Amino acid sequence: MCRKMIANDKKYKIDFAPLQGYTDDIYRNTHNEYFGGISRYYTPFVRLDKHDVFRKKDLRDIEPSNNTACVIPQLIASKPDEFRKIVDLFVEKEYTAIDINMGCPYPPVAHQRKGAGILPYATDVITLLETINEYPSVRFSVKMRLGWDKPTDVFAFLPALNSLPFTQVTVHARVGRQQYKGEPDWEAFLQFYEQCTHPLFYNGDILTGQDINRVLSLASGLKGVAIGRGLLANPLLAAEYTAGTKLSLSEKRNLYCRFHESLFRQYKDRLNDDHQLLVKMKTIWEYFLPGTDRKHRKRIFKSSKISDYEQRVSELFNNSEEL
Repeated sequence: MCRKMIANDKKYKIDFAPLQGYTDDIYRNTHNEYFGGISRYYTPFVRLDKHDVFRKKDLRDIEPSNNTACVIPQLIASKPDEFRKIVDLFVEKEYTAIDINMGCPYPPVAHQRKGAGILPYATDVITLLETINEYPSVRFSVKMRLGWDKPTDVFAFLPALNSLPFTQVTVHARVGRQQYKGEPDWEAFLQFYEQCTHPLFYNGDILTGQDINRVLSLASGLKGVAIGRGLLANPLLAAEYTAGTKLSLSEKRNLYCRFHESLFRQYKDRLNDDHQLLVKMKTIWEYFLPGTDRKHRKRIFKSSKISDYEQRVSELFNNSEEL
């Protein structure tokens, strides 16, 4: 079986959470083509740079003609004027659904009071979020963390959040300072879950179908989950969960091999430089198929030429007992 699995009509949805440097348009489109199982894909956040202009790679990534999957663009901003400029860009591109990033945990971003860095400043959060009222024809969602230092940060602006017309809220159940370390705070998340009036999605440390079931059993009122790193590691995760079936090792090997070949071919066409291509493909293996043979993975990362890389990837696919 080397085709996208057909999902059944499950009650819960699975969103593909964005990761900077990984889930670009090529990756999203290719994942959708080979695996599916995803309700919505999100772009990595679009921002204004220090010169108040957009990065070329962001413009390319959101260009509708470059996206064949169901994609929602995401923005990151700290002030309403900045917010408006990005929303205006999305509206110009004829997007009618937009996601707001208040979850990015990386210090260079957070120190600008963007992403999770804005969460301790409830007044700033409310001022920023209320800007959505200026765009009644756009459906807004928001992805956030519980706070920056404290998992109670969100409760200072939760009444305002509830009063605004968001279509969906996604919460990564950590604080920003944790980045991706330590355990998600289930107590704080469940408290938020009880008080949030919007459709709510859970995000954080979902690596298996069992993880999805555990989350949904603890909070049955959730509308679904958002998965980032877990889908980069196992691109079949959503498809197998929604279809309720598992592929054999040979079927997985064939599917993953063709998926990788398609990514390789498209990035080769776009980058047109062997060094850049090698760096890009190694980046994919930072998450991809972590259960495969450690020795083979190490050899992939040590590749200094494209020919070496291709040979070592082929060896991994042909010899791995676990995928």
